[in-house]
Amino acid sequence: MARLKRLESHRFVGSRDDMKVYDTDDAAQAATLRERIDSADLVGRNLVQTFAPDELSEARNRGFKPVR
Repeated sequence: MARLKRLESHRFVGSRDDMKVYDTDDAAQAATLRERIDSADLVGRNLVQTFAPDELSEARNRGFKPVR
């Protein structure tokens, strides 16, 4: 499965409404994130977060929890 459009260069993408971080290289997590973005209009509501450096440790440092 391809990464999200406009976020292709980011592996870890967070949703600020629930403070969860998704690994877009994991097909199941990417599908869940895509569904959430579409249904809850996360992009339009400015609730999508990327990280630099693009690492899980940076997402955790910013208070995001990994999706299980």
